[in-house]
Amino acid sequence: MSVRQRRVVVTGVGLVSPLGTGREKTWAGIQAGEPGIAPITLFDATGYVCNFAGEVKDFEPHLFVDRKDIKKMGRFIQFALAAAAEAMTQSKLDMTHEERDRVGVYVGSGIGGFEVIEREHSKLTTSGPDRVSPFFIPATIANLAAGQISIRYGAAGPNLTVATACTSGAHGIGESFRIIERGDADIMICGGAEAAVTPLSIAGFSAMRALSTRVDDPAHASRPWDMSRDGFVVGEGAGILILEELQHAVQRGAVILAELVGYAANSDAFHTNAPPEDGEGVRRVMQLALRDAALEPSQVQYLNAHATSTPMGDRAEARAICAAFGDAAPALLVSSTKSMTGHLLGGAGSLEAGITVMALRDQVAPPLTNVHDAEPDCGFQLVRDKALPTAMEYAMTNSFGFGGTNASLIFKRYVPDVHVHGS
Repeated sequence: MSVRQRRVVVTGVGLVSPLGTGREKTWAGIQAGEPGIAPITLFDATGYVCNFAGEVKDFEPHLFVDRKDIKKMGRFIQFALAAAAEAMTQSKLDMTHEERDRVGVYVGSGIGGFEVIEREHSKLTTSGPDRVSPFFIPATIANLAAGQISIRYGAAGPNLTVATACTSGAHGIGESFRIIERGDADIMICGGAEAAVTPLSIAGFSAMRALSTRVDDPAHASRPWDMSRDGFVVGEGAGILILEELQHAVQRGAVILAELVGYAANSDAFHTNAPPEDGEGVRRVMQLALRDAALEPSQVQYLNAHATSTPMGDRAEARAICAAFGDAAPALLVSSTKSMTGHLLGGAGSLEAGITVMALRDQVAPPLTNVHDAEPDCGFQLVRDKALPTAMEYAMTNSFGFGGTNASLIFKRYVPDVHVHGS
């Protein structure tokens, strides 16, 4: 257990998801159990075994990026800038009064500008090398989401990117937590973004037989822990959090949404794209996060699970949760909001971290939808169909990715500390 000298709080959340552009629109859709999955419109998916996805249908890039710059940025960068703008606005950070080198950015992406790669490769093969855009590289590479955010806000502190598949967004937040803890920054703009609803991406995941093929009912195709689940659904979007050292936030009068109190990362060291049946790595990462937060399992009331709607992954996570929480598992509230948003890949962990912060803020456990016949290994309380108002002090969120990479984050409901505020 670490001795924590610098506490870290959340002062801003920005979300872009298949339920809408914006934090409150996404959160309202989550609470209502709205489906964000529908037939693909971003390209002609005729002939694909999976022809549906979680697209951000209301996204207008010109609201967040100058029109002349849109073509210089992949869609994942545009999502990241939109989410960062919302998070920065909520946090009321005034960069003219901040030490710029004490503000950093850490934004992950599993893939980067997938649609730009496909488009520019098509130009190369059909029209020759002279037709490739000069903006191809900066529009594509994964670190340009963090880079563009850093440039926009003048954040001159650590500027980093992580590409750990579907754990990228959670790692971006967790590693930012560590940066502030050890004193290398006071503020971190962090999270993840992904825009992988593209022909090659959908074809590739389909070739792996990883995607749902429920073409007759796409709105209900993402069904974590339902016995009839047949694969995940690709989503797109971004989640960006503003993390801040507690004293810094208090001194500038920020509204504190939650405190980040625990983080752990590890590996299954088992397989490229499948967990061990007992979820042993997942069990360990949750227990490590609990230890980092100095918590007993019974102190956590809600868990936003990674559960993607794949047969093996969901079952392994269910077993891991039961093993990690032990006697406390039957009282633990659990849901997977991927049932509504689909799987944002590198943006999933940060979207779900933002949702978890909102759950603590409003004291509402978000629901799991589309479950008709629940996996028998679920020895915990699934929050089925409707959001559940409940008293929550601590909430956990899990993320796992190809290569066996895992992360768990634990947030705490923030209650003003008289000593901190009076010092």
